[in-house]
Amino acid sequence: MEKVNWKVEGMTCTNCALTVNKYLQSQGMQNVKVNFIGGDVSFELPENSSPKAIAKGINGLGYTVKNDDPTKKSKRLFSNHLQRFWFCFVFTGPLMLHMIPGVHIHFLMNPYVQLGLTIPVFIVGMDFFGRSAIRSLLKGIPNMNVLIALGAVAAFGYSLYGTLIGRAEEFLFYETAATIITLVFLGNWMEDRSVETTQAALKKLAVKQKSMANMIAYDDQHQEHVFPVESTSLKVGDLLLIKSGEQVPMDCKILWGEAQINEAIISGESVPVFKKMNDHLIGGSILESGTIKAYVTAVGEDTVLSNILRLVRDAQSEKPPVQQLADKISAIFVPTVVSIAVITVLINYFATDIGFGASLLRGIAVLVISCPCAMGLATPAAIAVGLGRAARNGILFKNAKSLEIFKSIKQVVFDKTGTLTTGHFDIVGASVGQWSIVNGQWEKTSNEVNASNNIITPEEFKRIAYSLEKYSNHPIASAISKNWKSKEDIRWAKIEEVKGLGMQATDKDGNTYVAGSFKAAAALTNDHSHNVYIIRNNELLGWIDVADEIRAEAKEVINSLKKRGIKTILLSGDKKEKCEQVGKILGIDLIIGEQTPEHKLEKIAQFNQEVPTAMVGDGINDAPALAKATVGISLSDSTQVAMQSAQVVLMNHGLKNLPLALGLGKHTYITIKENLFWAFAYNIVAIPVAALGYLNPTFGALVMGLSDVVLAVNSVRLNFKKVV
Repeated sequence: MEKVNWKVEGMTCTNCALTVNKYLQSQGMQNVKVNFIGGDVSFELPENSSPKAIAKGINGLGYTVKNDDPTKKSKRLFSNHLQRFWFCFVFTGPLMLHMIPGVHIHFLMNPYVQLGLTIPVFIVGMDFFGRSAIRSLLKGIPNMNVLIALGAVAAFGYSLYGTLIGRAEEFLFYETAATIITLVFLGNWMEDRSVETTQAALKKLAVKQKSMANMIAYDDQHQEHVFPVESTSLKVGDLLLIKSGEQVPMDCKILWGEAQINEAIISGESVPVFKKMNDHLIGGSILESGTIKAYVTAVGEDTVLSNILRLVRDAQSEKPPVQQLADKISAIFVPTVVSIAVITVLINYFATDIGFGASLLRGIAVLVISCPCAMGLATPAAIAVGLGRAARNGILFKNAKSLEIFKSIKQVVFDKTGTLTTGHFDIVGASVGQWSIVNGQWEKTSNEVNASNNIITPEEFKRIAYSLEKYSNHPIASAISKNWKSKEDIRWAKIEEVKGLGMQATDKDGNTYVAGSFKAAAALTNDHSHNVYIIRNNELLGWIDVADEIRAEAKEVINSLKKRGIKTILLSGDKKEKCEQVGKILGIDLIIGEQTPEHKLEKIAQFNQEVPTAMVGDGINDAPALAKATVGISLSDSTQVAMQSAQVVLMNHGLKNLPLALGLGKHTYITIKENLFWAFAYNIVAIPVAALGYLNPTFGALVMGLSDVVLAVNSVRLNFKKVV
């Protein structure tokens, strides 16, 4: 099947998205995803299906497919709601003049003059609302335009009937039909602008994807030439020259030079990061100082920025649990309102003496005052703003559910190495035979690890350690292999990593080697104070000590969580003594060390049963626990396995924005509740008021449009609201 990604304009709420979704499914499309915030529509096109026909069908529903297909050129009048409004207003304005108290313009009371002014408005209105209403009814998904079309047709038809039978003075409601259409076009335009406002942060990121680049090429004389190209034309492997002040056009790897890089677009952190040869650069970041040569490692949808945009869009398209009630009501809203409008007309006509004309006006008022869009917009608008602000600050939510769940988190579990600490280790001690590291240098001492191994020299010990640890992604292993790199490493017949223990290997001669924690050496020594033990043929060769720094922001983050009443827990596979040392410095409530991945998983399951629990980790051994936690959080420099297992990724290479993530989750949920309260309260109050005759259709049409603006404005407040 062909994967199709379109931009569809005109969707303003989940009811619109549902209409498009149901249509695509009815046409046999697979894996349909519709996100009205941003207008993203994706699906898999079956063989023998025509994209032109599908696009034409969506256009027929009242929306506009914006792609390279010629069908995007709609046959309807005008291209947007603002143009429709101004056209209609030219004719509706005069009709509204005689509605002003004390204003009597004689010729405007002529029914044929009013009919002439109303017809252009009615044609434009029915071209949009009528066409959309009929299509939605045929698909079995009545949308809000059904209500608008019914109200306008009822007012126009009733007036036209009176004009034709010569009793226009009793049936003169042309201005009602024209005003409904005109003001709803104005309201729809305001809806569109409101939805666009919620996308501001994401649009800023998208703009960063487009820039100019200095491409390097060589002629047949091996002379270097630099020429400008658009970043969108770059391919993987292209060579680039990036100078001070320029934007990194695509994801790259530095071949030459050094630079200070501003990665605020991804991390939310404005402090530049130092980059050197072999370091990776993120497309969209800014080179603040220095000059580098680099080659392109990813383009288009494969870049980090594109992945972020995709994650945010995917998260926006998902429905959190709080949306379920609103969706159920929205699904039956239109037929319910139509029924209420009919009942309103009948009760007022038969139970009162106001006459059919006044009864009809009350029914029309019910139709135009009701707003299913308000309920459909309540949750997505808040989610879009919350996710946008999070992305702008280097916080990536993979789904909207995680954003909502954050409101109930009562405790946060931290891994130690690479999470609370930097994960950048230095070798601070080692011992083999009679040799030990003292003040950074190997010296001969009397402290023998194992007398039978005196023949092992420090160089041989380092070679063994490097040969084992280079196959591990553990931060401690990476530090050892980096510091003790050897050109003459051992060629293993077999090597594997046992989680929680370390590396195990066998050479070509059948000798067995182990580089692991004290658990691997417990039968050989009682000294459990060291980080790594090297074992050969079940004999202890020596040990290695490493040390890393506590993250600068860790103390502040822990204090912030504790002020909010959130319990903090340290859960690590490292030795208990080292865990307690770090935990006491940071003021962590509960410290649990020497845990295998299986034990971590059990502990997280236990914590989840007690209260909703978030887990923050970075290593492969954290992956099961991250997946098990109520919300799993990983850092951007974590292993790929950890990042895949987590629902939230902190892109600022640290914990700094963890309180912001928790605060955004809580306040996004508060905003959703406020929006839903307004949406339900508005409809519950407005519909009876209109049915009782206290609200005319003209004012109702205006208020209906403004109701969605209220929701959008409240949602946009999340961009500026203090959440921490």
